[in-house]
Amino acid sequence: MDLIRRILITGANGTLGHAMARYFLERDNLCHVFLGVRERRELAEVVVTDFPGRAFLCPLEITSQKAWTEALEGITAQSGLLNVLINNAGYHDDALLASMSLSQWSGVLDSNLNAVFLGCQAAMKPMLQQRWGRIINVASLSALHSPAGQTNYAAAKAGVLGLTRSLAKECARLGITVNAICPGHIEGALPKSWSEEQIKIVKRETPMRRFAKPEEIAAVVFFLASADASYMTGSSIKLDGALV
Repeated sequence: MDLIRRILITGANGTLGHAMARYFLERDNLCHVFLGVRERRELAEVVVTDFPGRAFLCPLEITSQKAWTEALEGITAQSGLLNVLINNAGYHDDALLASMSLSQWSGVLDSNLNAVFLGCQAAMKPMLQQRWGRIINVASLSALHSPAGQTNYAAAKAGVLGLTRSLAKECARLGITVNAICPGHIEGALPKSWSEEQIKIVKRETPMRRFAKPEEIAAVVFFLASADASYMTGSSIKLDGALV
């Protein structure tokens, strides 16, 4: 493998995606980071400005196979073959199952699970050409400790863990590792509907009595995307301050 890691981070305009992009760029002067964005891109644009020539916007609709193909073609033309994919984009749309609409179910499954399938499938081709690659799928603590009102989100994220384990076995001998992380609550990415009192309650329920800093999650992803993590694959890492 050459020394340049070409990294695509989906959901790069969010709190965690933004933190991961900066973490890579600040610690690996040779890497190129492609910031997967859809409509919202203000935070991603700041990163591009701060790291000229190494950070690039990558327009991407994660639920479209055609968009994935075009995104990877663009990355190859601009920098070379992709060798690190971080599937970070997704959202939740909570409701009790009895009243959940079909669009709530299918929308969450499409963005959180089907999009991961499309991303992994698109990334396999350039990674196989290099016989080296790192795929990190951002799942959620909801995949392991599913709360009421999140049947769609919990099912999607649990599916991501199953996909991760199966794909890891498929490419274990090919120099490609596939891992997942299951973050708990992250500062700056808490549900907008939470009141100050709710935030205090959840913090008290967390043994560390605090939420994760985005950089703490990014540090684990940075390791999983490194050459040093060569024997770690098919893993699902819980990052929740001992909440579960």
